[in-house]
Amino acid sequence: MNAPPATPAVAPAVALQQLSYTWPRATAPCLLIEDFVLAAGERVFLHGPSGSGKTTLLSLIGGVLDPQAGSVSVHGQVLGPLRGGRRDRFRADHIGFVFQLFNLIPYLSARDNILLPCRFSAARRARVAGAGTTPAAEVARLAARLDLDGALLERPAAELSVGQQQRVAAARALIGRPPLVIADEPTSALDADRQRGFLDLLLAECSAAAAALLFVSHDARLAERFDRRVALAEINRAGGVQR
Repeated sequence: MNAPPATPAVAPAVALQQLSYTWPRATAPCLLIEDFVLAAGERVFLHGPSGSGKTTLLSLIGGVLDPQAGSVSVHGQVLGPLRGGRRDRFRADHIGFVFQLFNLIPYLSARDNILLPCRFSAARRARVAGAGTTPAAEVARLAARLDLDGALLERPAAELSVGQQQRVAAARALIGRPPLVIADEPTSALDADRQRGFLDLLLAECSAAAAALLFVSHDARLAERFDRRVALAEINRAGGVQR
């Protein structure tokens, strides 16, 4: 009897190998990580005190920073060789990022901020079309789930409250079903009810898209909803106060 064909291995969402990063003018590395893997579709809660290097790590995974040594790969693609526009396109296609400071374009409306990934990424537009909908309809659906009404969507981002900006940033990260979502303290500006609603949406959207989620928070109460809880100190051999 012939053996069934082997199932191709699925590349991890994130793989770090022998990673080292030192900030300019610093005398010692802030991150030394021998090995860390986030499996495809896995949901990981990453925690650590302020200044432990969490945001720096997320910036390395997102390709915003380059390590001085070691490698960062996202869904099988090593980020180091990608430069300029190629890296920007890869990030736009594959990573939904909820930044700690939101990084919204202040003069654009909330709606246009949410639509930006679909305008920059043909892959995200294709995933929206494959789900039988349109970018505009996806904006409306995500906005409704995040309690962002139609009138608010037309306001410039600069006129929104901090909590509203945070929810707009979350919708922008999720539109187009990226296979990796990185969230840096995404519930810090939300009240308890909206925090629960936000987390419900984030986990449901990641599950529907089979997307991996790397979620950073100081709020340990949220950790129970994730597949795995990781303290940065467990994987980082560097010490001292970081960014």
